[in-house]
Amino acid sequence: MKLFTQTIFNKPFFVLALVAFISISCSKEDSPAPTVPDTPDPEPISKDVTAHDFMWKAMNLWYFWQADVADLSDTRFTTDKAYNDYLQAQGEPDAFFNDKLLFSEDRFSYLAEDYVDLVQSFQGISRSNGLEFGLSLFANSENVYGYVRYIVPGSNAATADISRGEIFTGVDGQTLNLDNYQSLLFGDNTTYTLNMASIENNTIASNGKSVTLTKEEGLSENPVFLTKVIETNGIKVGYIVYNGFTSNYNEELNEAFGTLKAAGVTELVLDLRYNPGGSVNSSRLLASMIYGTDTSKLYIQQRWNSKIQPQLSDSQLKDYFANSTGESPINTLNLPRVFIIATGSTASASELLINGLDPYMDVIHVGSTTRGKNEFSITLVDLPSNSFIYNADKASSINSKNSWGLQPLVGRNENADGFFDYTEGFTPDHEIREELGNFGAFGDPNETLLAKALSLITGTSTTAKFSVNNSFPLNEIDHSKNHTLLKDRMYLDKDLSLEIE
Repeated sequence: MKLFTQTIFNKPFFVLALVAFISISCSKEDSPAPTVPDTPDPEPISKDVTAHDFMWKAMNLWYFWQADVADLSDTRFTTDKAYNDYLQAQGEPDAFFNDKLLFSEDRFSYLAEDYVDLVQSFQGISRSNGLEFGLSLFANSENVYGYVRYIVPGSNAATADISRGEIFTGVDGQTLNLDNYQSLLFGDNTTYTLNMASIENNTIASNGKSVTLTKEEGLSENPVFLTKVIETNGIKVGYIVYNGFTSNYNEELNEAFGTLKAAGVTELVLDLRYNPGGSVNSSRLLASMIYGTDTSKLYIQQRWNSKIQPQLSDSQLKDYFANSTGESPINTLNLPRVFIIATGSTASASELLINGLDPYMDVIHVGSTTRGKNEFSITLVDLPSNSFIYNADKASSINSKNSWGLQPLVGRNENADGFFDYTEGFTPDHEIREELGNFGAFGDPNETLLAKALSLITGTSTTAKFSVNNSFPLNEIDHSKNHTLLKDRMYLDKDLSLEIE
């Protein structure tokens, strides 16, 4: 691969000659004024702008909206000095990135002070107690309550007396509200105690129960949460709860489809209600497990900025359905349709799956409108010799004096029909929402969203049996996955070797 060399300046250097006219007034006294010795101006203190330099150059090359950000313009600086003075005038690296280098419409680009944290987040590794929860506002109030979505197996929360659907209203004796919930739940505290509550007569009230949880370093979550075969009205339905497109677990996902295939399922309900996205390649592999392994059929194609688009080959720009995970043959169900449970917490690679499958099969969306995240990102580090792209095999060459990592949006994915405009999210074919009091266990045919999907498969009425008299509508404002580095990001994990002259 040829090393990429970026030209920052394309205008000739010039020097402006400044002529100062100084007016001197003389004293009327006969004696001359005292002579004041010349004092040279102090040299400005130069600060280390290594991180700023990396950020500007990497974003100038890769950022999807590079042409729309004035400070990233190729003609922004006419001399090396002007460029250096600009960097010297900037604040901390994170403020520089967020305030100067991002396009106003960019909702998802982010950075990390240590790129290792970024890399680990894509592997499903985080500092967590294993409790995944949503947060909602009480009506006409700034007070907040939380509700348990699920618990990561093998985590600290898995050893505690807490389960899906339970409610909490405080932490360490403090009532949760808009001002304190982030510091209490997502701060530096390693251990906290949740103050639990229950629904009584359509009111959430404390029940006296408390649960103490401890965050652990390096917790790894297998996103293939549940695989189950449900037999209903003589139909074998496969059901998979998939909570993140994590490439480290592609084999586990393929094994889950192998189980469904061996069982002879003829329908599939894929539960992505809490899936914020992740790996583009994992999305491609999952699509192949659902639809088929014809590698001549286009799954998605990428659209980059005007600098990068012409430099990428057809194989780099287009992703076709796969017949292998890279380690084993794809276990495909070859289905003509799929039922996908998706909600407002369903984003990026999850939405990519919906869009990528749409030209080829009937995708029936049960739930609520999705997040609307159609851009992808790549991990950029201070590695100019690899065009700033992170590569584990070249990690030793990353500038040891600069640990910052960037995860900027660099492109959009289009499906085989060229469609990509779903920034408002995908609206459901059959709208139905979770409510407190009717959560139900994953895989229970009576669980509200699954029951709706099963009723569509069998052509019968919804079989959910949870009492609506004890339900509580959700006014969700946040959730635990929003406070991880991965959040609702979609990242491209493929070779992007460039041959740029």
